[in-house]
Amino acid sequence: MTDTSVPGTAPIAAVLADVDGTMVTKAKALTPRAVEAVEELRSRGVLFAITSGRPPRGMRMLVHPLEMDGPMAAFNGGIIVMPDMTVIDERSIQADVAAAAIDAIHSHGLYPWIYRSTEWYVTDPHAPHAVRESTTVQFQPTVVPTYEGLLDRVVKIVGVSDDHDRVATAETALQRQFGTDASANRSQPYYLDVTHPTANKGIVVERMSDFYEIPLEQIATIGDQENDVLMFQRSGFSIAMGNASDHVQRQATYVTASNEDDGFAKAIEEFILPRAVAAPLSSRAQQRLAEQRAAAPPDGNDDLSSARPSP
Repeated sequence: MTDTSVPGTAPIAAVLADVDGTMVTKAKALTPRAVEAVEELRSRGVLFAITSGRPPRGMRMLVHPLEMDGPMAAFNGGIIVMPDMTVIDERSIQADVAAAAIDAIHSHGLYPWIYRSTEWYVTDPHAPHAVRESTTVQFQPTVVPTYEGLLDRVVKIVGVSDDHDRVATAETALQRQFGTDASANRSQPYYLDVTHPTANKGIVVERMSDFYEIPLEQIATIGDQENDVLMFQRSGFSIAMGNASDHVQRQATYVTASNEDDGFAKAIEEFILPRAVAAPLSSRAQQRLAEQRAAAPPDGNDDLSSARPSP
């Protein structure tokens, strides 16, 4: 029996995992061992969910191999989708805040691009990291001369630079500048994500707890970047990847191996499964999940254009 009196050893009924740098390798691939680890969680009745800075379309590659059947948090929680890409919640940045954030990103020497729910926009066809990003999310950006006229429904703005110190400085500056008007956190050393103030991975943990009616202390989180620290702070148990920075590792309950050494699977096997308990889904949580699954388009449409019922 699990000793719940020791910090970090409470039963774990749900797991929330980051994707890039955590679940997938540098080649953006799931390993067989990672897939098996998720299968084992499900066999124990443990809920499993993913959260990522990726757009919803960039998460589709995970649905089939992981047999995802519940809500997934894209854009760090800016959009919540079901596995068929039905949008159940979208939180866009205020247009004036988006414009100011783009100006601030420029002022720090970063290149900005923007995401709306279905589209990714850049002003430069050779934008830094755009080729890498298109491979990751598996679709191409739309090149526009300006972002003017597109800021009314922006879900995420990304500031990009290979000067990692510059990105870190911009993160601190934008957090100070926008306060409660926007969330600004690094999703990679070269990416600064700006989202709605209630769209960050810490909030995703809280919404998962509320949706499934599972106590925060029974949710485990796994990640590798600065924006994952927010979910570490809100969950009862956290695991940092071996490829995470020293700062991120210090914020976690435990540290596993790197994403190139099956660190995600090892974290599940070593830290989660010994504490695993079946999630006691309340009748209310079961009804919510059934309603959202029933809202899926009958023709399997996944263009993200379906209605957005309240979460």
